Amino acid sequence: MCQEFEIEIENDVIRRIAFGFAGGLGNTGAVCGAVVGAVMAIGLKRGRADTMEEGLRELAVVREFRRRFEAEMETISCRELTKADLTTEEGLEQFMSSDTPQTVCFPAVGAAYRLVVDLLKETS
Repeated sequence: MCQEFEIEIENDVIRRIAFGFAGGLGNTGAVCGAVVGAVMAIGLKRGRADTMEEGLRELAVVREFRRRFEAEMETISCRELTKADLTTEEGLEQFMSSDTPQTVCFPAVGAAYRLVVDLLKETS
């Protein structure tokens, strides 16, 4: 997670926190881990809201992130992005031996990072 340098958290801490995001949350194919990490980065950078109005504004940033990510990647679902069932040994082996990590996952992480940086600049 490249955001670690901008939010000043130790590299090892981010890696440990994000470990379970892989494969759509523990290889379940649910929400793309890049999306989960991006939402966490938004929360870390924007902080907690003190009023309902501020909270709604902060949640609007997350909604806008999702809208932009889906516009670029078509979905936030790991299973739909990768076209793989990572819950089975066969599906995981097929995924790992394919070019999907390079052609889908790395671009998803890059898109998430770029979108977060853009949104944080726009809304600060």
